[in-house]
Amino acid sequence: MRRVLLYSVLLILGLVTSQFLPHLAGDRYSAVGEVVRLATMACLAFIMIHVGYEFEIDKYQIRQYGWDYVVAGTAAFFPWVFCAVYFVIVMSPAEQWSSAERWKETLLVARFAAPTSAGVLFSMLAAAGLSATWVFRKVRVLAIFDDLDTVLLMIPLKMMIVGARWQLGVVVIVMLGLLWAAWRYLHRWQIPISWPYVTAYALVITGACEAVYLGSKMVSDVVAIHLEVLLPAFVLGCVMARPSGHDPHTDDVREGHQEGPESHAEQQVAAIISGAFMVLVGLSMPSLGGKAADGGEVGPGWGLILTHVVLITLVANIGKMFPALCYRREAHWRERLAVAVSMFPRGEVGAGVLVVSLSYGIGGPVVTVAVLSLALNLLLTGVLIIVVQRLIAPTTATRTARQ
Repeated sequence: MRRVLLYSVLLILGLVTSQFLPHLAGDRYSAVGEVVRLATMACLAFIMIHVGYEFEIDKYQIRQYGWDYVVAGTAAFFPWVFCAVYFVIVMSPAEQWSSAERWKETLLVARFAAPTSAGVLFSMLAAAGLSATWVFRKVRVLAIFDDLDTVLLMIPLKMMIVGARWQLGVVVIVMLGLLWAAWRYLHRWQIPISWPYVTAYALVITGACEAVYLGSKMVSDVVAIHLEVLLPAFVLGCVMARPSGHDPHTDDVREGHQEGPESHAEQQVAAIISGAFMVLVGLSMPSLGGKAADGGEVGPGWGLILTHVVLITLVANIGKMFPALCYRREAHWRERLAVAVSMFPRGEVGAGVLVVSLSYGIGGPVVTVAVLSLALNLLLTGVLIIVVQRLIAPTTATRTARQ
């Protein structure tokens, strides 16, 4: 658990620093923010390439993956809707309950609660030595589908605000094409897999996604083509062939293990990248001293704000519990509950949703509560991983004994 505790400390360090960053950076805050964003994308791409490299697809279980997508969809949909209803019914005056504009804004802000942080989750679970468990294998599929669903559902939300645009359709086409490539060419592409090459791949993917974004922004400043690095990086890992004699799963049960090639040098670099990613995710949090505090509304006191933060965090995490009701034929209730708890951690994707909200001029107490709730989830990440480990310990021992 030493590695998990270290990652938790790094998350907290980044989170605390993010609130002082505007004062520390001064006039260069925007530039520093861009560097943090790009570095976060690059580290996430590196991690997701390794996740894809270890990923196994059973092509005879297509229906199972379809069901997994439905389950992941509920884990993204329920927190979103629950939080949106809370923001409108509990935090807004009664006269705004029927306001279409209010619902549009809160539906966008509430989307922060939907995505599980795949990068944080995979790094933490692997560091806890849980890579060989049924929980990890199931969560790996659900978390990726969960993030894809978040990207897809952002499209109609943006359409409500800026109208129908062709750029939004391009995102869907690219995502479907990438998923087909992962399915068709699983572990067939003979390319180098050592960390210097994977670093280069991650940088190229990050650069390509950013180039597409900036290029499309020149065409339309209102709605640009924003491709998350998570999917292309994961797909690249899926199509990478494993060299003869290499088995990335040999050290899955080792505490401190990271996704990727099993050699000591590769594991060390992967651990460093994961640690840097934790700091960067914390740094990605919007500052509470900026636009999040604006919005033209009379804000409640901090005591009430903190109450809302605790309640919205509970509401968002209750929305993630649906997977615990599924897979009854596959796993013990402890493992199913562990899957649901594993979906709790939020991070860089949720922060990105809030940044999009701020870019549309949305602010006020609702955004403040969303930012603080996201921060609270980050702070609890290490605790959640320990809960998962404790939940599945008896069932893991039973499965091992049977084998």
